[in-house]
Amino acid sequence: MVSAGKTPREALREVTARLTEAGCPDAAFDAGELLRLVTGQDPRLSEAPLTGVQAARLEELTARRAAREPLQYLCGRWPFLDFELAVGPGVLCPRADTEVVAEAAAGMLAGVEKPKVLDLCAGTGCLGMGVKRFCPAAEVTSLEKSPDAFRYLEQNARTPGLEVQPMAGDLFTYWQTLPEGQLDLIVSNPPYLTAAEMGELQPEMAREPAMALEAGEDGLVFYRAIAEHYRRALRPGGALALEIGWQQREAVTALLAEKGWTDIQCRKDFGGNDRAILARNGQDA
Repeated sequence: MVSAGKTPREALREVTARLTEAGCPDAAFDAGELLRLVTGQDPRLSEAPLTGVQAARLEELTARRAAREPLQYLCGRWPFLDFELAVGPGVLCPRADTEVVAEAAAGMLAGVEKPKVLDLCAGTGCLGMGVKRFCPAAEVTSLEKSPDAFRYLEQNARTPGLEVQPMAGDLFTYWQTLPEGQLDLIVSNPPYLTAAEMGELQPEMAREPAMALEAGEDGLVFYRAIAEHYRRALRPGGALALEIGWQQREAVTALLAEKGWTDIQCRKDFGGNDRAILARNGQDA
């Protein structure tokens, strides 16, 4: 048990050992983040002993992380690109691989002065806000169905310089409200796990909302809806950028091609896995 009077380095060793025993994949990193959260300092650079309040707080956080609660939830904020997002129970944790999708999506807006962007299944808002980070003139609407996730979206949407318009709604019906040919870009990190994958989640991911993860027996129900219903909302030549699971490139590409999308490409993430599918709206939409 973490006790008052220990130096940050001593506490770091103890917390790392406990998280390692609990099976946390990156125990040393997690321990360092928890120490920073409690003390406000890098534990490697401070020798000030922990106070009673700090020790009690660190003990609470260590126990929760050892129970495999996501580190992002414990911290309450998490970096994405060069900004931070509010995050917690009820919303999908932002991930570095999604940064690749945001950058690739923004690259498709080259030459568009004031692009209109729709972010479907927005969650924290990371993807739409990421596009705006690269394209400050973009007008971004971020759609989210879950009330639990929407409260984080509303909070993040007010980030100075990265403001987006949060919108409560369902991807499967929202397309009916959109005028034809008005958008320049649609981005989405939709749920894409299969029923089988949902039964094999790591403990941390199992704490994240199933609504943000599960996508039917084959993991493709959201991609089918996007492919079929959202092309008409884009201007001719408008862009689509989708995050995908690492095994879904062929299936998603085929769905888009079947529905008339063109210039379909795939981008890989930092680990070399297929991660983003990019496409264009053909002129005959």
